[in-house]
Amino acid sequence: MNWKAILYDWGGLNSALFQLVYEATPPILIPLAWIFSNFLGNYWTAPLVMLGLWAWSRSTAAADHALAIRRQLLQFVIGFGIAIAIASILKFWLDFPRPAAVFGHLNHVLGTVEEHYSLPSGHSTYAALVAGALWPLTGVRHRLALVAYVVLVGWSRIAAGMHFPADVLAGWGIASGSLALAGSLLTMLASAWRLTRLRAIGIWYGLAAAVLFGDQVAKAAVSLFFGYGDQVAVTPFFNLVHLKNNGAAFSLLAGAGSWARFGFAALALGVSIWLIRLLRQGVSKWEGVGYSLILGGALGNAVDRLLRGAVVDFLDFLDFHWHGAHWPAFNLADVAISLGAICLLSATMHQGKRDVAVSGQIPMKTP
Repeated sequence: MNWKAILYDWGGLNSALFQLVYEATPPILIPLAWIFSNFLGNYWTAPLVMLGLWAWSRSTAAADHALAIRRQLLQFVIGFGIAIAIASILKFWLDFPRPAAVFGHLNHVLGTVEEHYSLPSGHSTYAALVAGALWPLTGVRHRLALVAYVVLVGWSRIAAGMHFPADVLAGWGIASGSLALAGSLLTMLASAWRLTRLRAIGIWYGLAAAVLFGDQVAKAAVSLFFGYGDQVAVTPFFNLVHLKNNGAAFSLLAGAGSWARFGFAALALGVSIWLIRLLRQGVSKWEGVGYSLILGGALGNAVDRLLRGAVVDFLDFLDFHWHGAHWPAFNLADVAISLGAICLLSATMHQGKRDVAVSGQIPMKTP
């Protein structure tokens, strides 16, 4: 008996439990399973959760409570990223069959029939992330509702014929571990804010190095496990792909030749040197985060151009087409650069409001 039979098949119990739940679900509950499986437990509701937490923090009068809500918002965002990465890697590394592949014809499958990448259940992972993020902010009755929500999403994935019970349990475990790791990271960052300027510079460089490392590890994994041009659907709106971009953003100047490869690499390195100097001069918190994210992303794509000859792209969100053109795939370095730009824009707007407030308090002198 191998490790898969012990940890996943449970000596046949995993399949038996699936059949028990699947066959015991009456037709009248199928619409409920569809709602939890395709709507309430779907990843695409993540922006709504984030927006709801942010609005809640803004409408809360108590400063301590508002700060606690924003911390849970950050923990959810970081935990979501960690969990998605872990779940995606496990899905493609393990490649466990789904119920449709094991049992053949199923009476009802809510959604597209899939046969691969069963463990873990992404929907169960997401539901546990939402519940875990809201848990510290709620009372007993609301926590009971959160438990019911997590259980119903897990049940819906089994009743829908999409996952085994082991997939659901694995998703819950990944979400719990990801939120715990995200909470530890936030605690470390909160302590880091109080460090001296010299140590703060080290934090910015460390953040940039973490972005660079994560980006290169992800690209190496994609290059190792995916053939060029391969595409695997993870969710209805998210695919993992293996593509290369010889040009700039949106594949501009993709056919320009070797001069573009080294020219873009030199430009990225020049921008990186400028950002390093900016960080040494002392910046605000959000400016430091923004510059660090852009620095790590720029270096990540520069390394690609120098070592691989082109930038590796593997994230394909929003299967969106317009006049025959497809929204381009991107990578973690691109995500970091975009988030960095948002941080800098937020810092600029915040500083502008402060300047307006200060100027409004200073009376004009009359001649």
